This record gives sequence, structure tokens and C-alpha cells, in this order.
Amino acid sequence: MRRSFLLSAAVLAGLTTAAAAQQPQAATKLSDVAGVWNAKTMTGPKDSVVATTVLTTTADGKGWTMAFPNRAQPVAVRMVSMGGDSIVTEAGPYASYLRPGQSVTSLRTVAHYKGNEMWGTSVAQYASGDKLTFKITATRGK
Repeated sequence: MRRSFLLSAAVLAGLTTAAAAQQPQAATKLSDVAGVWNAKTMTGPKDSVVATTVLTTTADGKGWTMAFPNRAQPVAVRMVSMGGDSIVTEAGPYASYLRPGQSVTSLRTVAHYKGNEMWGTSVAQYASGDKLTFKITATRGK
């Protein structure tokens, strides 16, 4: 009897620990990601960096911008949705940084945030009909 009680207690403790480990992380709040993020946009099999940007985010979700090097005007970024650790944004239209003379009609990004790190995927839709998919990573600036 004592042995079965101890075994039951051990199984229950294991289940409780496993359930606690599977609890979802608290949802990200806009205030958690507010700040200046230094981002790298990568493509190809070796994740070659093709662009760097500075993403400025606000706690109210309004006024987000993405700035490219050597460009006078930052690009406005709209927050589309958020849930869990993810935030979906869109930007565009704007003059392409990677393809001079072309226009990006839409840049849709799904980014995951944890502490001072961000990572995800962006898909650029060009006026020509082309689509390019990129990996992104960023760290919050000091």
C-alpha cells in the first residue's frame, strides 16, 4: 500500500512538473517591445545579410518606423495583429532598398520577441509581381 502511494505521488509530481513546463509564455505586450531595434535582413543558404535597418517601436503601437541606412525618410510600419510572442506588421509602398528603381508594394513581417531579441520572417511583394522572403533578427539598442 505504501509503495503504491509513493508511486502515485511520484507520478503526480511528474505530471505537475510536465504541465508546468508546457504552460504558455505570458503574452507579449507592446510596452515589452517598445524601443529601438537594430535589425539584420538575411537571405540565401548562408543567411547573407542583405540589409540593416533600425526599427523604432512604441508602446501604443502607433508611429512605428523602419529606417534604412542613407535614406532621409523612414518607412511607416503598421501593426496588423499580435498574439503570444508574435507581432505581425506591414509596411509599404516604398522605394526598394535592395532593388533600386523598383517599388515594394507590401512588406509583411511576422516577428517573435523575447527580452531584447527579435527574430522572424519578412515577405516583400514588389510592384513587378516578384516576391522575396527574408529572415530577420534584431536586438534592442541600448
